[in-house]
Amino acid sequence: MGNPKDEVHSLLAKLPEDASYEDIQYHLYVLEKVQRGLRRAETEAVVSHGEAKSRLGKWLGS
Repeated sequence: MGNPKDEVHSLLAKLPEDASYEDIQYHLYVLEKVQRGLRRAETEAVVSHGEAKSRLGKWLGS
C-alpha cells in the first residue's frame, strides 16, 4: 500500500474518461474498504479457511 495520494492518482488513471463523480466515489469507497480489511488481517487474529469451514459447518448443521 502506497500513500493515499498516489493510490488515488493510480485509481483515476485506470478509470475511463467518462467516469462520473459517483463512479469515482464508489471506487474510492471500495479501495478504502479493501485496504481496511487488509490492515485488520495483518493486525488481528485471522481464521484459516479450514477453520472457517468447520465453524460454518457447526452453525449450518452440516
